[in-house]
Amino acid sequence: MGKPSSTSVWVTMMQKKKRWPLMILLFLSVSTVGMILVRSAFDSCSISGNRCGRFVVEKQESSDVKIRSANPLGFMKSKLVLLVSHELSLSGDNSFLASDSRVELKFSSFQVMKLVCVVLGGPLLLMELAFLLRGVGAEVVWTTNQKPVEADGVVNVLEHKMLDRGVKVISAKSQKAVDTALKSDLVVLNTAVAGKWLDAVLKDNVPKVLPKILWWIHEMRGHYFKADLVKHLPFVAGAMIDSHATAEYWKNRTHDRLGIKMPKTYVVHLGNSKELMEVAEDSFAKKVLREQVRESLGVQSDDILFGIINSVSRGKGQDLFLRAFHESLEIIKETKKLEVPTMHAVVVGSDMSAQTKFETELRRFVQEKQLQKVVHFVNKTMKVAPYLAAIDVLVQNSQARGECFGRITIEAMAFKLPVLGTAAGGTMEIVVNRTTGLLHNAGKEGVLPLARNIVKLATNVEMRTTMGKKGYERVKEMFMEHHMSHRIASVLREVLQHAKVHSRTTK
Repeated sequence: MGKPSSTSVWVTMMQKKKRWPLMILLFLSVSTVGMILVRSAFDSCSISGNRCGRFVVEKQESSDVKIRSANPLGFMKSKLVLLVSHELSLSGDNSFLASDSRVELKFSSFQVMKLVCVVLGGPLLLMELAFLLRGVGAEVVWTTNQKPVEADGVVNVLEHKMLDRGVKVISAKSQKAVDTALKSDLVVLNTAVAGKWLDAVLKDNVPKVLPKILWWIHEMRGHYFKADLVKHLPFVAGAMIDSHATAEYWKNRTHDRLGIKMPKTYVVHLGNSKELMEVAEDSFAKKVLREQVRESLGVQSDDILFGIINSVSRGKGQDLFLRAFHESLEIIKETKKLEVPTMHAVVVGSDMSAQTKFETELRRFVQEKQLQKVVHFVNKTMKVAPYLAAIDVLVQNSQARGECFGRITIEAMAFKLPVLGTAAGGTMEIVVNRTTGLLHNAGKEGVLPLARNIVKLATNVEMRTTMGKKGYERVKEMFMEHHMSHRIASVLREVLQHAKVHSRTTK
């Protein structure tokens, strides 16, 4: 994201609107591995000082009782928490810095500009937790196990972001890291790979720290099941996982492949922030964004636009989506009675600078099928919200075991978009088939069902609208920030209690 630091800010513009045109950049994240940003909901606190991002925060003179009653995480006040991240990056690389020069969103009709940044990806979800804990007065220390040898602009931006919020940043391999782990009330290991840090740094102190470790797991790929990564997993206080599907996968895989048992496991679904919801519910902002993006892509207002928003990789299924899109066009041609506006597809998350074999395959397919006028590629970009505003349907086509959760799915539903998703992984815990969207099988056998679902939604405006509304209602019922806050609070309470009991028995 070769842009200024990804922060959530409110900028009050000058009263003379004609002299001060605005640029609205509504940043949202994408699925667990794509266009991901540092979210900082805590930048925008109200003037009264009683609301800051995700939490209601009492004034300093308020009693602890009031804080606890207002905030599910209030009990974490003054607790020492060490957060261990395997790396500090966005989506595991720096390609997110690429911006899409094709779309410049400039407006002059707003007096306030919001930069809404939402987190996805392991490191940034951990950063979100850091800010949540700082928001209630916890002492938070961050360490990154694997950092680039050379100076890295991304790491600098993110570390300064944390320092500005009062999060202490220390070296992962320092004695201070060991001392902090021993003194802390809670240690959060983030992602399976972070397990390397235990033996490499704590060494003989590992058994002393295990009872107060919460292991937050986001991965759903087989290559993470290695003894050197997760051999200590059975002995930690608990594992926190983003979906029931992923939790079940870890339970079975650790048993079958490694012969070890999972610790007590907590499923915590993610939630949309208050800031995201405000954007999604702002019909005027969405209208302007929709017009600007569609104009930049050459998509007319009455055309139907299907979007897949993820970093381009075979596991995200952009190739099978494009095949299904092409097949849907063929179905419409063959069924002469169907009256359908021009259909377009946009792939957001492309990266031609990398010149990967898969990216080349996608472009070649579009050329061979002569789809250049209706298939559009957009580079990885921080400006994801405009595309959610511009599309009519989100396609979540992650393959194999699917997404661990798929945050882009609940973000799209907040924008009242129907979702065409694979019947796998966390997507099945979000999308209600035939109610908030339509599901299809992963793999090549899912191409034709997806094509038929594309035609179904393209030809039925009422179905798109109804599913979009139902999806929005589901988000309001299950996937808001306060839902996530309460779920995390429940987990942390149990982990702290576990650590407390264990400390008594070992004295």
